[in-house]
Amino acid sequence: MLSKSGRGLSLVRSAILLAVAALVATLFTAPAAQAADGQITGLAGKCVDVAGANNANGTPVQLYDCNGSNAQRWSNSGDGTLRALGKCLDVSGNSTADGALVHLWDCTGGANQRWVVSGANDIVNPQANKCLDVQDRNSANGARLQIWTCSGQSNQKWNAPSSGGGNPSPGGFVVSESQFNQMFPNKNPFYTYGGLNAALSAYPGFTGTGSDTVRKQEAAAFLANVSHETGGLVHVVEQNTANYPHYCDASQPYGCPAGTDKYYGRGPIQLSWNFNYKAAGDALGIDLLNNPDLVQNDSAVAWKTGLWYWNTQSGPGTMTPHNAMVNGAGFGETIRSINGSIECNGGNPGQVQSRIDKYTQFAGILGVETGRNLSC
Repeated sequence: MLSKSGRGLSLVRSAILLAVAALVATLFTAPAAQAADGQITGLAGKCVDVAGANNANGTPVQLYDCNGSNAQRWSNSGDGTLRALGKCLDVSGNSTADGALVHLWDCTGGANQRWVVSGANDIVNPQANKCLDVQDRNSANGARLQIWTCSGQSNQKWNAPSSGGGNPSPGGFVVSESQFNQMFPNKNPFYTYGGLNAALSAYPGFTGTGSDTVRKQEAAAFLANVSHETGGLVHVVEQNTANYPHYCDASQPYGCPAGTDKYYGRGPIQLSWNFNYKAAGDALGIDLLNNPDLVQNDSAVAWKTGLWYWNTQSGPGTMTPHNAMVNGAGFGETIRSINGSIECNGGNPGQVQSRIDKYTQFAGILGVETGRNLSC
């Protein structure tokens, strides 16, 4: 039996424990309450904020300490827009350039007001295929928000609660593993479905833009061109070894540090030339100029180089293959962007038809129509 002093100490300990428990409960329930208010948190735990809680057109959108105000409550109306204070998060000037600032504006339904939250916590404007980004990685109050090429850096990562702040990409890649295997029954084991899925975060707008039909058409178009380039995902590297020394452009200031014969075609779209290895590596944050073998040794890296070309390069065409599919230009324009100088305008109709046949087959597997303008 405790003495009076023992009982007194016990009561004090109990009071302390209850106080600590209450404090812990407060600390751990506060974020949930903030999420319920539609806050979008990012760098340094700060919030996406409308400057001065002003809803005038052109009001800057910035990073700021979370305060629970209406200037930090973002809702998803179901149409892909992000709304606060009755207006939309908008890319200034309908720009698709790196560094284009975002602000508040009347909701117009324009593509510069569409946003997708990826599974990797990026908030992407599909028209630009770029990420919502904190300017200069600055975590100070008032740091402006902009769009920038998706890099995976912390200044592009956002916690957007389900009650507001996004239009989450539904269920991942539109091609299932069984459909992928049906498309490529004889594929090289190097080209894994897992590697492709791991690469998708590099370009969240890919097969994440537009209607379900458009998303599936883009997936079928990409995989059809990839199939053509690799013989059905059989070839990881270019087969004509005699060409290997030809892909070093010595006039580039960085030269060919891995060796003059190391920039031959590799991967699903057969990345070649030292300047393309450098450009792709710079975009992906991987040193491919000095380590080109990564494209034939790492499945995810190989798929990322294919997605880099598809989403950012127009080649001999006038638009990227991604834009050709999401803007309705048609499958034929993807051919032009990949190999149009050789195949299009009657250059090699047999090769063009081979690509079209594969696209038609893959679209059928995905249960979607092919759309118009199949040829180039």
